[in-house]
Amino acid sequence: MRIAFRFRLVPFVATVVLVGLGVALGQWQTRRADQKLALQAKLASANAQAPLRLDGAPIALAQAEWRRVAVRGTFVANWPVYLDNRPHGGQAGFYVLMPLRIEGTDRHVLVLRGWLPVDAARRQHIMPYATPAGAVAIEGIARRDAGHVLQLGDPVPPSPGAIVQNADVPQVAAASGLRLLPFVVQQTSGGLDNLVRDWPAPELGVDKHRGYAFQWYALALTALLFFVITGILSGRKQNR
Repeated sequence: MRIAFRFRLVPFVATVVLVGLGVALGQWQTRRADQKLALQAKLASANAQAPLRLDGAPIALAQAEWRRVAVRGTFVANWPVYLDNRPHGGQAGFYVLMPLRIEGTDRHVLVLRGWLPVDAARRQHIMPYATPAGAVAIEGIARRDAGHVLQLGDPVPPSPGAIVQNADVPQVAAASGLRLLPFVVQQTSGGLDNLVRDWPAPELGVDKHRGYAFQWYALALTALLFFVITGILSGRKQNR
């Protein structure tokens, strides 16, 4: 039985565009899933290793990121930076970011010390918390940065006691003049300082990316089938 097919240029062009778009976006989501799987493996490997001890020697971000680290030093208590719009348990609050001078060196590392709730009556007022005066031992996770939130308007540069949306290591280094290691330590060790260190787990979303990839590939297949089926139906009508 001979199958009649009616070719139409406009539907063909539309199909090519939709198929190309669906395949391209599906591949992009697949790559994102693969990247998240690689990160998942990196996290598992880093967690299995002994803590990396920071002694002031230069260390690259790639060598430290996601590793458990240990460092001893003294907080630069007059240089806190408060990261705004960091909710916890449904409550508004700040992250406290503070440099730590590594013991026996002139190098520092930024420590994401913990979370503080916002004072509902006076939003710019920082709730009290304690900062040790002497040397302390800190353990935590090395992160590229303290995380980012949506920035509206011109960013406020970091300064001692400033409330900002985001603050990267290079920004704090430039503003403070301190020699900083190229990462942030997300503190996990405890302390009587009134700070909450219940950090959210990294959002990997591997299944989410795979789901999106399936949807885009399905769109490409649906567009192709629609073009073929409507072409065949039009061809049959034309041959009657």
